[in-house]
Amino acid sequence: MQKLQNTPRILIAAPQGRSGKTTITVGLLAALTARGIKVQPFKKGPDFIDPSWLTRVAGRTCRNLDAHLMDKDTIRASFATHSNGAGISIVEGAMGLFDGLDVEGSGSAAEIAKTIKAPVILVVNCTRMTRSVAAMVNGYKYFDSDINVAGVVLNNVARSRHENMLRSSIEKYCDIPVLGAMPKGSQYTIPDRHLGLIPAEEDQSLHQAVEMLAEAAEKYLDLDKIMEVASTAPEIQVNTTVPQPVPTIKRSHEIGSSEDKPLIGVLKDRSFTFYYPENLEALHDQGAELVAIDSINDRQLPNVDALFIGGGFPEVMAEQLEKNTSLRAAIKERIEQGLPVYAECGGLMYLGRSINWQETTHQMVGVLPFDVELTKKPQGHGYMAVEVCQQNPYFPVGTKIKGHEFHNSKVINLDKSKVHFAYTVKKGWGIDGQQDGLVYKNVLASYNHLHALAVPTWAEGLVKIAKEYKNSIKN
Repeated sequence: MQKLQNTPRILIAAPQGRSGKTTITVGLLAALTARGIKVQPFKKGPDFIDPSWLTRVAGRTCRNLDAHLMDKDTIRASFATHSNGAGISIVEGAMGLFDGLDVEGSGSAAEIAKTIKAPVILVVNCTRMTRSVAAMVNGYKYFDSDINVAGVVLNNVARSRHENMLRSSIEKYCDIPVLGAMPKGSQYTIPDRHLGLIPAEEDQSLHQAVEMLAEAAEKYLDLDKIMEVASTAPEIQVNTTVPQPVPTIKRSHEIGSSEDKPLIGVLKDRSFTFYYPENLEALHDQGAELVAIDSINDRQLPNVDALFIGGGFPEVMAEQLEKNTSLRAAIKERIEQGLPVYAECGGLMYLGRSINWQETTHQMVGVLPFDVELTKKPQGHGYMAVEVCQQNPYFPVGTKIKGHEFHNSKVINLDKSKVHFAYTVKKGWGIDGQQDGLVYKNVLASYNHLHALAVPTWAEGLVKIAKEYKNSIKN
């Protein structure tokens, strides 16, 4: 049994979503990092966009902790592995502290806090609130005796008089310290769009918001006291292991030839940014070598043995993707020759014939027989559960897979005579509310995002077929 000793940690939570958790977390990461403290970020639940910001700000790869997709031992192992060497670990919660999948709070941020024994700092949106803040704070402090709500950050404070009333009310009625008060101001908000925040990789100019948040956190948060709270976290026991972090994926010109290792290409650029680092590490752990491919600027497809195309915003970059005709043609040709491809959400969209968004249509790879239409409302949003119902290159029939989806796009004009579905949807929407996972030759493309720590057989399956393809080409 392994033990993680004396790792300072906190979980940033709130009474509800849109309270300012990400704003406070980003500011806290930036301010502590500026002080020279190594900060390891984590994000509760399935999310790609918030972690992109937390990674960029902290300079350490953010990891997801998900009590629905992962068991407690895996959560603790991931937390322990990636907290190694950090001066503090900070977990950003999601929704309200106690909000979960049922009335027991399954999958909630509170469940994560219990699992890793993290003190909780509650971020309260104080808009149009004064003395009532004390009732709210006490409610959260005493709702679950196994949760240590160790401090409060007041957010959206109007002026000094407002702040004094809030602080005085908590001081009089609550046995809990106020660890900061962030003033109102649009300058403290990270820009967003239809699926949440804009990914950190996409627009460098947005990093001005981070600089302002760092300055605000240094000025308005009690960083020393927050570090003290984090240091009160007890040790946790770790009973299992997870794959170790691997270096950044190399570009094609950095890759040498290998007789043994299959080479898996990963489309990773401004169009495709939704990758759990654990998924890439799992492929590496199974013996694959990874190469990054830029779907906008790389004109040639490296001599890969498989492709992994994650999610992202291909609709935003659709014009640029369309212009790269040589790469699209190369991907289509190789797929027709049997190249294994695993694609999720944005990757599925890219492999179709076209993407229609904002009354403009752009041509995509065209190897899968459908078009994609973007809508104003989410078509699928939340956790998914699928069961493998037909043969495919990666999973045995009968395999049950947990994952999640979040897409405003829908598949239209699908020619079902040329493909078949791998998954029956038990929870979620997928492609048509009943099915997901289109199979064509050695392609499996779905709206379902999976996490390798929840579905370890995925990496085994992808690397296995990549090896088989490599050997078939060689022979």
